[in-house]
Amino acid sequence: MKDFHELKVWKKSHELTLAVYQVTTKFPKDETYGLISQVRRAAASFQLSACTQR
Repeated sequence: MKDFHELKVWKKSHELTLAVYQVTTKFPKDETYGLISQVRRAAASFQLSACTQR
């Protein structure tokens, strides 16, 4: 099996995760432990899930 960093799905989902982190830096600071945290966790979870599917 290939190293997961070489998988196209990992590369695309990683780009999405980085984009989500970038966008959420512009959210209001009072959302740091609410919406920002939830959106970032969802993006990271998607990346992990996309790479572990068989």
